[in-house]
Amino acid sequence: MFEGLDLKNMGKMMEQMQDKATAMQEQSKSVQMTAKGGGGMIEVTANGMGEVIDITIDDSMIEDKSSLQILLISTINDVMRMVEDNKKSQAMGMFGGVNPFGGA
Repeated sequence: MFEGLDLKNMGKMMEQMQDKATAMQEQSKSVQMTAKGGGGMIEVTANGMGEVIDITIDDSMIEDKSSLQILLISTINDVMRMVEDNKKSQAMGMFGGVNPFGGA
């Protein structure tokens, strides 16, 4: 099972992976993803860290509080899924295409 695995280099490999993870985290701060809801009447932008950095609401939505709430929740959930997909994609790239999350 461990044939050909050089345990002497394991620490160095782990250090390199940590460096890559730190670099990816810094890079994620500059990545922006935007989801739109209600035919573009709501826009939510988040960075790669999952922080919401901007919300745009069409003026016509201000009068309809319940619709605004529903669309905001939906759109925020959409952008958070985009952030998670981006994180998984980056992790797969870091692991050389091997999916650390299981599945295909």
